[in-house]
Amino acid sequence: MGRIIAIANQKGGVGKTTTAINLSACLAEAGKKVLTIDTDPQGNTTSGLGVDKNELENTIYELLLDECTINQCLVKTDIDNLWLIPSNVNLAGAEIDLLDVKDKQYILRNSLDYIKDDYDFILIDCPPSLNMLTVNAMATADTILVPIQCEYYALEGLSQLLNTIDLVHERLNEHLTMEGVVFTMYDARTNLSLQVVENVKKNLNTTIYKTIIPRNVRLAEAPSHGLPINIYDPKSVGAESYRNLAQEVINREV
Repeated sequence: MGRIIAIANQKGGVGKTTTAINLSACLAEAGKKVLTIDTDPQGNTTSGLGVDKNELENTIYELLLDECTINQCLVKTDIDNLWLIPSNVNLAGAEIDLLDVKDKQYILRNSLDYIKDDYDFILIDCPPSLNMLTVNAMATADTILVPIQCEYYALEGLSQLLNTIDLVHERLNEHLTMEGVVFTMYDARTNLSLQVVENVKKNLNTTIYKTIIPRNVRLAEAPSHGLPINIYDPKSVGAESYRNLAQEVINREV
């Protein structure tokens, strides 16, 4: 049965989408069958995996509105072992469109029931807010992976996110647990990055992945080419880091 991991943090710019793209690709490279679901209206995970978000007939928006089946919105990427449920700007209206829909927080979970056994891993990239789309992802997921940027305000808002995870666990998804925290944008040249890592370790009672994702120019460039880092620059520090993270995630399989 596929392990469903939601990648969430309501703070923007923490490396959430970068992690969704590159962790997916590195899990696929390791021989795992992977489905990535883009639930962010910006559609950056979609374009970062080489899919033109403006040329799509069916996306997660149509799926949530019951205008297509899950198989109709599945896209095979150019990367071996990696499939995508894409997103685009249409998704921005989903919150209003689904106002009167009964049990709307379970739409994604009910749709995935049909296909989740076909994959080893299903990764959901959440939008940078605690809205209905994020709640849908959390109601569907087995675990939550939280990317934290190594910067001064790293812990700001994190308690709110953890409260939301607890609430979803309590009311919508009793199986939901923390996958863990992964540090991103680490700059070894600054004391601040080191302090942030130590601070989080001291204050958070959760799994913290050993792999730390560094600041890396090649990582920043890769999405503009529609490629994950392990294909764009396989020998870069960023590619190596995400391969290590993928291995840690695989080894945590229960």
